[in-house]
Amino acid sequence: MSKKVLVLGVGAQGSAAAKRLDEEPTVTEIVCADYDMNAVNKIVAELNKAKGVQVDAHDVNSIIAAAEGADLVINALPLECTENVLDATLAVKADYQDYAGTISLDQMWIDSEFYDPANEPEFEDPAALKWWRSLSAMYKIYGPKFEEIGKLAIFGTGSAPGLICAATNYSMRYLDTCDTIYNFVWEGAIAKRFQPFWWSPVTALNDMSDMAIAWEDGKFVNTPAFGRDLKRQYDYMEEEITFREHCHDEPLHYGFNADTYFKGCKNAYFKYAGAGMDFCKPLYEAGLLSQEEEEFQGHKIVPFEFILSHIPHAPKYEEEIKSFVDEGMAVDSGCMVIESYGKKDGKDVLVEVHVSAPGFVESFEKAKMTGEMYLTGQSGYLYSKLFINGDLEGESGVISSDMLTDAQVDKFFEYAAELDITLDTKIKEQ
Repeated sequence: MSKKVLVLGVGAQGSAAAKRLDEEPTVTEIVCADYDMNAVNKIVAELNKAKGVQVDAHDVNSIIAAAEGADLVINALPLECTENVLDATLAVKADYQDYAGTISLDQMWIDSEFYDPANEPEFEDPAALKWWRSLSAMYKIYGPKFEEIGKLAIFGTGSAPGLICAATNYSMRYLDTCDTIYNFVWEGAIAKRFQPFWWSPVTALNDMSDMAIAWEDGKFVNTPAFGRDLKRQYDYMEEEITFREHCHDEPLHYGFNADTYFKGCKNAYFKYAGAGMDFCKPLYEAGLLSQEEEEFQGHKIVPFEFILSHIPHAPKYEEEIKSFVDEGMAVDSGCMVIESYGKKDGKDVLVEVHVSAPGFVESFEKAKMTGEMYLTGQSGYLYSKLFINGDLEGESGVISSDMLTDAQVDKFFEYAAELDITLDTKIKEQ
């Protein structure tokens, strides 16, 4: 059955997925949409099945016009656009895929019949509560709406969240019960010039400026940003790496689904390392990631915005990426590892799942992309492939990327292996 796909947002991730979808025989048309028509025209020129349209994502009718006739809407836009994209997708009766989650539905949750402040987590950071409310709204408010039209919405479908969530789900088949999950990510692609982030700097700084979120003792809690150091040196690492707490979606997903998908998991943490963390830690400690306006030498400034203005954008065009390759990378490594601790046949067991994927230079050689674009864009494409190949047929409502069946997880990683994204699983008795 032929499929028409709308890709909303043709930045690093959206353009990477569009390129892969262009190769799919069941995809007959790709609509590439963005407010930036230069970016749209550039990606459309590289594809065979694509057309470009300009969309103002702050206008739901603009999105509906672009989405007419689409079987699948892929949202690679900033988080504040989520509600409009969801409503437009419902209006055209399409399936929905989001690379991220959302923080924009908290007021919708407060205004809903489900809202009960007595049942909310006691987060220290208001941003965490906003996130929890928004995810609750996705499940409880939008879930029935997608069920009503017989369509499925999946959110959190990049590399992290996304690929790492599918790999964490995969690790559960080796456990009878789960106690603790760690997700470790090391961004080990380090340029010789100043380039702290390979994705959106504003998204990166927002994540860095919030307290971390964890699922601890069966409850959602905040943990200190950049705190609780854990050191790891796996056999492919030249040196020991320090991983720190970081605000990310995964512990929220695992906590929401602890009993249904994660064998009763009591604790879940996201740990991060790399150039971006090393750059931001002292800024955070100095208060320079604050988004509160303050006065400095007679001028009103917002430290966050000032810092952001000095950070280079993430390279997304071939010539930009090639310049880094030509210069040579200072480090071209990294890791994505799941450590799941629990019991199997009465014994204490660690299930260690390592994700292997092309690095920076290899990603450019394969697809003219950065390693970040390759892993996130390809991971998003893998979830899209589940849609267009009918692997999600018959499902409706709203799920996150960790809520696949065992058969769907197996199919996901079967597709991933074709792109040289593989899993190495080690079972260790404790």
